[in-house]
Amino acid sequence: MKLYIKYMVSLRCKMMVKEELIKLGLHYVLIDLGIVEILEDVTAEQREQLRVNLLHSGLELLDDKKAILIDKIKSVIIEMIHYADELPDVNYSEYISQKLGYDYTYLANVFSGGQGCHHTTIYYHP
Repeated sequence: MKLYIKYMVSLRCKMMVKEELIKLGLHYVLIDLGIVEILEDVTAEQREQLRVNLLHSGLELLDDKKAILIDKIKSVIIEMIHYADELPDVNYSEYISQKLGYDYTYLANVFSGGQGCHHTTIYYHP
């Protein structure tokens, strides 16, 4: 089962999420920026407790599919910034589209609608 977490942007955030999962007796396969993959199904009670505990740490458990996609877009952008030196000279819009497996126009519309911002194409210039 996959869970999506908003504002999970650092190693410290990953560690906090890991601790909360352990407290709830949940076994994870993957903890990455914005996403957690858990071996078992999460009960409604466990999900609510995780949601409350994450809020105390400034993190938010996401339920809405568009909110999840917006958070994935943000995670890819953060990743691109952190690893800018390692990325090839690439159009960021194309990179985001390829990384998430969606058409860029769709991603831009979802992101713009959810963020209240205007469509912007991002280019990488070394």
